[in-house]
Amino acid sequence: MAQSKWTPVNQRMSKREDLKVFISSRESKCDECQEELGSKAWIMLKEEKGALCLSCADLDHLVFLPSGDAAVTRRARKHSTLSAVVLKWSKARKRYERQGLLVEEPALRQAEIECLADEDARTQRRIREADRRAELDLAYVERFAEAVRQLYPKCPPETAKSIAEHACTKYSGRVGRSAAAKALDEQAVRLAVVAHVRHVETRYDRLLMNGWDRVDARVSVEDTVRSVLAKWQGNAGS
Repeated sequence: MAQSKWTPVNQRMSKREDLKVFISSRESKCDECQEELGSKAWIMLKEEKGALCLSCADLDHLVFLPSGDAAVTRRARKHSTLSAVVLKWSKARKRYERQGLLVEEPALRQAEIECLADEDARTQRRIREADRRAELDLAYVERFAEAVRQLYPKCPPETAKSIAEHACTKYSGRVGRSAAAKALDEQAVRLAVVAHVRHVETRYDRLLMNGWDRVDARVSVEDTVRSVLAKWQGNAGS
């Protein structure tokens, strides 16, 4: 069904404006999941749906690369299938100012590898890794990863750990930070696994970057998602 929407018009959308995420300056609420986001929330604005949290906008798997290192930013953006510019309103200048970029973590790692000759890039990488470790509750991550392995016994251990780390990072309202997820609710764990499969194992991010509607893109990849989940559960036909 979604494939029929792919027309020359959609192809031209690959050159459309950047996706934008805004750091709000007031109390915010997601118009899709109805979650109270508080102030300084990271949101995406959609004309037909209002404000969306990063989870509902399907951008919560991305990592934040602050402005400041043009070489790393340029390379990370080149390697990232899906990316979004982060903007914040400046009261002094009366305009939105760029704070950085949301990119895929493998793209950021590749960009940093390419810039390792630059000592500043190495320093920034150490700082980001230290910040990332500080954001993680390691005991909770391990419990979450174990819950993933119980539901999906064939899921590779490193993948289960990666899913847990992404889901449980303290900022951004990811699914692992919800009250249900903290109680290791089965449905919350499944949602985190499905999100990982959709973003990593399918062409979903590329469809979003090419201008596809989120619902249509999900329909397009749902067979692949089901196939991977069945394999990880040990139910694959092969």
